[in-house]
Amino acid sequence: MSIIRSERTAAGLLLGAAALGLLLANTPVGPALLDLQHAHLGGGFLELSVGHWISDGLLAVFFFIVAVELKHELVAGELNSLQKAIHPAIAAVAGVAVPALIYLGFTAGTRYAVGWPIPTATDIAFALGVLAVFGRGLPNRLRVFLLALAVLDDLIAIVIIAVFFTEDPNLVELLLAAVAVTAFGLLSRLLRGRMRVPIGVLMVLLALLAWWLVLDSGVHATIAGVALGLVMARRPAGRVVHVLEPWSNGLILPLFAFSAALVVIPGVSPAELRPSFWGIVVALPVGKLIGITLGGWLGSFTRGPARARIPLTGLITIGALGGIGFTVSLLMNELAFSGDALARSEGTLAVLLGSAVAIVVSAVLVSLLARRYRRLHPHP
Repeated sequence: MSIIRSERTAAGLLLGAAALGLLLANTPVGPALLDLQHAHLGGGFLELSVGHWISDGLLAVFFFIVAVELKHELVAGELNSLQKAIHPAIAAVAGVAVPALIYLGFTAGTRYAVGWPIPTATDIAFALGVLAVFGRGLPNRLRVFLLALAVLDDLIAIVIIAVFFTEDPNLVELLLAAVAVTAFGLLSRLLRGRMRVPIGVLMVLLALLAWWLVLDSGVHATIAGVALGLVMARRPAGRVVHVLEPWSNGLILPLFAFSAALVVIPGVSPAELRPSFWGIVVALPVGKLIGITLGGWLGSFTRGPARARIPLTGLITIGALGGIGFTVSLLMNELAFSGDALARSEGTLAVLLGSAVAIVVSAVLVSLLARRYRRLHPHP
């Protein structure tokens, strides 16, 4: 299991699954896979398509892990004080605002403007994976800054999903979900001794109930995973994440990437592609690089002189890594264009292409920066 916990392995599996999904969708087996993706499983109030079981069900586990990591950083990590959090926070906000503005520049006045959140997300697993593969010799403060920025970026993405992709929520079901989540959090503080097993079973049942209530309320079900991760006691949450992480890296994220990338490449000329396609392709690699670099530079003025600073070359490199959207960008694309299959397909291709550009650019920049650091600071 240890190899599946590796950031390098997680990034490789994610990329491989997305590439395989895109490839198979454009072969003779593509129609059968698409039919399977749209086939419904379950019954009654739990009848969902296979695709929705993946994006609404399994992906909630990934967001649970993200929420636990976010809570750790806010309580005991690199975001546990305003002085620590302000620099990556400014970079994260700028890294969301600039891509959104670039996207709106392409889509202003069209119905595709609703997709502005798509290029605002950073894939933590993939960005850290690229840094791990090509960044041998880089100081740890670059990884710490990237992690803090990506965690805050995910927090913004969670807020965007909850606010902008929710219409007429059922407030009664949300209130009941809040009760279930609260009970889950309280029980997590009693997980010890002989009562560990029955309490654990009850917590699983409460988690499933909260997930269903959030799903049925009209709010995206991944928000339930976020809420459960934030309220769970830190020590048992850490143990649960340790158990779930290999499943998330090795199965859930690759399966989601495969499902999201099941897109038939449209037989159109570049001129016929929607403005949303070009907005995403440009905003992800370019907007993130500009936004994070600018925000990181402005945020550097808030740091005390005794704090280690990240040079401009480091900020540019982190900005390039931030352009790797993948998981959350693909989810945003599904939510934004849920009623327009063609726009959703082009959006998926745009996320994959924009992220691929960011991967290549960031890999080159990380390699060059790492080579420079190894030359300036050779190991004895």
